[in-house]
Amino acid sequence: MIHIQRQLPPQGLPSAQSLRAWAIATLPEDHGELTIRLVDEAESQALNRSYRGKDKPTNVLSFGYDMDGDDMPGLPGQAILGDLVICAAVVRREASEQGKTERAHWAHMVVHGCLHLLGYDHESNTEAEEMEHREKIILARLGFPDPYEVEHDGP
Repeated sequence: MIHIQRQLPPQGLPSAQSLRAWAIATLPEDHGELTIRLVDEAESQALNRSYRGKDKPTNVLSFGYDMDGDDMPGLPGQAILGDLVICAAVVRREASEQGKTERAHWAHMVVHGCLHLLGYDHESNTEAEEMEHREKIILARLGFPDPYEVEHDGP
């Protein structure tokens, strides 16, 4: 099950259906529960400061629920994967700066965050290359361009 929470009005944000589709394309069939929360810069900054020690808003935060695959306490049979928190303003700004459509960047942030929840990371060059490779494959299947390809003006 994938839950969508919006701290913001839905105008200009991806639909719940799109967010779910992007997550499902990334996750295994038995992924457990996932919550995707769309937030403003203040909430993103507060969470980033509290959990990562960085006092600024960020595009996506991934909070894995780590109980070694155990069921949710009090709810047998309900495994939880974790939560994604995505900052709409940062996604919008980055898409513009990177010459991407907002929709493509939103899809990338969902895929990127889900891969973090599955244990992928980008702390080393090797890890980053593997994660980026998976992102490119998933996004291509969804009909999106390579998120790491830089647009150039002219030859």
